[in-house]
Amino acid sequence: METGMATVVDTLGHAGRLRHPEKAHRPDQPILPKPDWIRVKAPVSVGYFETRRIVRDNGLHTVCEEAGCPNIGECWDKKHATFMIMGDTCTRACAFCNVKTGLPGALDPAEPERVAEATRKLGLAHVVVTSVDRDDLDDGGAAHFAAVIGAIRARCRKTTIEVLTPDFLRKDGAVETVVAAGPDVFNHNLETVPSKYLTVRPGARYFASIRLLQRVKEIDPHMFTKSGIMVGLGEERNEVLQVMDDLRAADVDFLTIGQYLQPSRKHHAVLRFVPPDEFAGLATVAYAKGFLMVSASPLTRSSHHAGDDFARLKAARAARF
Repeated sequence: METGMATVVDTLGHAGRLRHPEKAHRPDQPILPKPDWIRVKAPVSVGYFETRRIVRDNGLHTVCEEAGCPNIGECWDKKHATFMIMGDTCTRACAFCNVKTGLPGALDPAEPERVAEATRKLGLAHVVVTSVDRDDLDDGGAAHFAAVIGAIRARCRKTTIEVLTPDFLRKDGAVETVVAAGPDVFNHNLETVPSKYLTVRPGARYFASIRLLQRVKEIDPHMFTKSGIMVGLGEERNEVLQVMDDLRAADVDFLTIGQYLQPSRKHHAVLRFVPPDEFAGLATVAYAKGFLMVSASPLTRSSHHAGDDFARLKAARAARF
């Protein structure tokens, strides 16, 4: 077993309840007050409520809501939503994540068409599709991702598609299935540095995630790949720089770095709020290491400004090659 890797753990208990003692907030660890640079306004715009109506009318879930994204007001005001497919229940219990853990239901065969219809109604030029982890499925949900991509392609021909997938751990052929469906961007987040996997992402393997991203490029060298991490979980700067090197070794094009925010007292504590100037410094280093695109700021999230970033990503590749 590699140093710093999590051991295989059962993330589900009776009736699907969490079993990770490390996920609970320690009472001796006070919750840090949020600094001014991390505060956002409550969503109240007309655009926000219209986006919510379209999502509800199509019976869909969004990671914006399920994960408690701080940018939901800004994004939904512009009718930018990130669809979360395959239900709202995850088979893992990551210590940073607000999505509920349990035993998921069966896949909905009508969901791909509903995602495509919502994409059309929102008028999305660029859509991001993510999912819960579905370790209960033989392919981890890869075929369902492919079906969603196909439905969007059929109904919204000009829309570019970005997928943010699970790691498909021990699911042979899953990555190949998603890549064959032809998304424009293949995103898979590392979430944190390897030394934190045991307490932050216990059901995953750091080098399996690196290998997934590398495999995408092996199958289709022209497909854009993307990954992201959170900071503020107790990682060291040199560990973040090593993650950058590992991602570049896998030929990843786009790196996102954002501030971890604790969803509740039951989740991993925020150990530090990283100031904006440190994010700017990390971005400078990442560009120097060869990434085509870097988004690093306290409020950076994987799908935040994804459409604009995709345009910049294409322009950066064109300028370099």
